[in-house]
Amino acid sequence: MAGIGSKLVLIALAVCGAAQAQTPSAEVRKFLKFDQPLIALTHVRVIDGTGAPARDDRTIVLRNGRIEAITDGAAPPPAGAHVVSLEGRSVIPGLVGMHNHLMYTASINLDEDDKIPQPGFLVTELAFSAPRLYLAAGVTTMRTTGSIEPYTDLNIRSKIDKLQMPGPHIDVTGPYLEGEGSSFPQMSSLAAQDHARRTVAFWSGEGATSFKAYMNIKADVLGAAIDEAHKHGRKLTGHLCSVDYRQAAALGIDDLEHGPVFTDSEFVPNRKKDQCPSSAEIAASWEKLEVDSKPVQDLIRELVARKVAITSTLPVFEQFVATRPVLSKQQMAMMSAESLRSHLNARAHAAAAPGRAARLEAALKKEMAFELAFVRAGGLLLAGPDPTGNGGVLPGFGDQREIELLVEAGFTPVEAIRIATANGARYLGQLERIGTIEPGKDADLVVLKGDPTRRIADVENVEIVFKDGLGYDPAKLVSSVKGMVGVR
Repeated sequence: MAGIGSKLVLIALAVCGAAQAQTPSAEVRKFLKFDQPLIALTHVRVIDGTGAPARDDRTIVLRNGRIEAITDGAAPPPAGAHVVSLEGRSVIPGLVGMHNHLMYTASINLDEDDKIPQPGFLVTELAFSAPRLYLAAGVTTMRTTGSIEPYTDLNIRSKIDKLQMPGPHIDVTGPYLEGEGSSFPQMSSLAAQDHARRTVAFWSGEGATSFKAYMNIKADVLGAAIDEAHKHGRKLTGHLCSVDYRQAAALGIDDLEHGPVFTDSEFVPNRKKDQCPSSAEIAASWEKLEVDSKPVQDLIRELVARKVAITSTLPVFEQFVATRPVLSKQQMAMMSAESLRSHLNARAHAAAAPGRAARLEAALKKEMAFELAFVRAGGLLLAGPDPTGNGGVLPGFGDQREIELLVEAGFTPVEAIRIATANGARYLGQLERIGTIEPGKDADLVVLKGDPTRRIADVENVEIVFKDGLGYDPAKLVSSVKGMVGVR
């Protein structure tokens, strides 16, 4: 694995340099508030992403797409700078979304027996609306963490980097590395090691910069995929089930998605090799475990020792808890009529199941406790919303909710912001240029009205998003895609 981080840094720097050399298209310019080469953001509160306390009344100087300096607010801005006065505002680093998709659960159609009919669970590519919503929410870099249309994702990345369309920088994950028996007909079916190696090698050559294994992959096939990914300087993550967390860690996996309470099958009694137990069996096995118990603490120690990251995706689980808040009016306005109908029906169906909300709430709380314990033990926690599930997690909005839920889990606001920014940059090998607010780094910044260190919900109050020094108007980006989530 030596050199993986440095290789990804070089890829990222090349992409960034190409983006800065481009001239914004007319399509991108429609959403720009600021495009001056020298900008001074004055009298602003700086939450730098390192976990350090906020610093009040600072001036951030941006020059040619980079952060040139951070000075005391009393100091005069540089001569010729375009001055943006930001009293009462906070600036955080651009969010680094680590379980994001350019696809979405468009609708959930159930048979009379509450099962999904053939051909299975289908998702819709959101090539138009998702990049805009991510950027509007402050996501300036994201990993797709599984792709249904990898060529579409690669082409979107190219268009964004050339400033032909608005959106975040994208680490494109190749197509899902899935085994046999998937409920998703849009996924592959890898039954042999050779097939996995050829798939990883091919998509590495096509431009995928990471990979994701899925629930039904067999252990030997997963091991081959991990080995091949590392040969190409790529990292591999997994939403697993047939392979448990300890097995995957021993095979050299880099990251595990969602956290274990909903996905780690190792504690299911009489589990069969290379077979995925039901979600009910996994849930039942974790109901009997406490986070401070020896088996769970041993798992945490092993993951930390093997340097396996965990990606927190609390919003997607929260949306299955019928007693949790429904979507805001603004989020509902983003959705197509069919997507909204489907999501509300799914919530109503969940609410009708006796005791289900209480069980899921308890599981959500346990997952939160696990993630807090993992970090306190020295683990690297990443953040992402996973806009799939029952359709209740929207691109961008979910990234903001993830930060709020991390605070609910027991992290301080500055810790939660660090998880959503610097930690993702570190995992991607890009911390030298993004993830924190420091001189010399790329000008990827989010201007918030309010102070999220005192009221974490202020992460939703995005007024300006700077990406490579260009300042985007979130309100315009959001209004341009009303009613489109689930359609395009």
